[in-house]
Amino acid sequence: MSGNKLVGGSGAYPAAPLASGEAKVLPRPLRRLVRFVLALCSGRIALPRHLGKVSLAAFYGLVGLHGVVVGGHGPVVTQTVTASAGFAVEDVRVSGNQHTSEIDILQLLGLDGSTSLLGLDIATARKALSGLPWVESAEVRKVYPSTVEVVLRERQAYGIWQHGSDLSLIERSGSVIAPLRDNKFASLPLFVGRDAETAAAAIDEEFSKWPSIASRVKAFVRVGGRRWDVHMENGIVVRLPEENVPGALALLNRFDGEQQVLSRDVAVVDLRLPDRVAIRLTAGAQERRTAALEERRKALKKLERKI
Repeated sequence: MSGNKLVGGSGAYPAAPLASGEAKVLPRPLRRLVRFVLALCSGRIALPRHLGKVSLAAFYGLVGLHGVVVGGHGPVVTQTVTASAGFAVEDVRVSGNQHTSEIDILQLLGLDGSTSLLGLDIATARKALSGLPWVESAEVRKVYPSTVEVVLRERQAYGIWQHGSDLSLIERSGSVIAPLRDNKFASLPLFVGRDAETAAAAIDEEFSKWPSIASRVKAFVRVGGRRWDVHMENGIVVRLPEENVPGALALLNRFDGEQQVLSRDVAVVDLRLPDRVAIRLTAGAQERRTAALEERRKALKKLERKI
């Protein structure tokens, strides 16, 4: 034993001899590993009795987990396990939904009675709810262990837009909300024609300055995307100019105050010319006026004969 040196501190394990007669010293991490392997092989370290079974079970578990992940079944397994552990969604609290059905909300959330609160994707749920016609924004919150809170902010209907034969509810900005389905919005102003939805707020604001006229308006009809014809409730049509609408409305208000032009047998009040107002009578009023003129002509002729 005179040719070799003992290394490793304990003197139990000889190092490999070198050509120069000096021993090779292993790095510290490798020394511990070599000692453990030699002790395990010599039987000085006793393994736990069920280590093999546990190791096999862990191996199969890892293989199964790998298969679930690779096969894309992770979300389903997570939902099932967490729902069984008491995190199944049992209650959904919805607020702010005046026009949005709770049934539509539940369907978009995809709740089927076994959905886990842990597996619910908040971002996806919020995006889906924001796509509903009336929803401007949506907030979805998890309240553990089994509740989902949904807070909606809905869009505000400003008017009704008729395009062709279709009727739609619009916002003040002109954005279409949804098709008109019932008459609970019948009190909203009606705007008709191409581009009428985008110009609706401006003309409605002008008429709001003249409430005595605005209260009798039935519909605003866009003509050529440039100007408006205003249909009154009694059938009179007021033709507004393309420019200087405030001046035209002021003139109309004065005429109506002085001569009650919007309460007579008038078919059209034309305000398109800046220096004059043209009025067309209804068919019945025109016949009566013609008959009256004829009677006047006959009376004048009789008077001339007597003279």
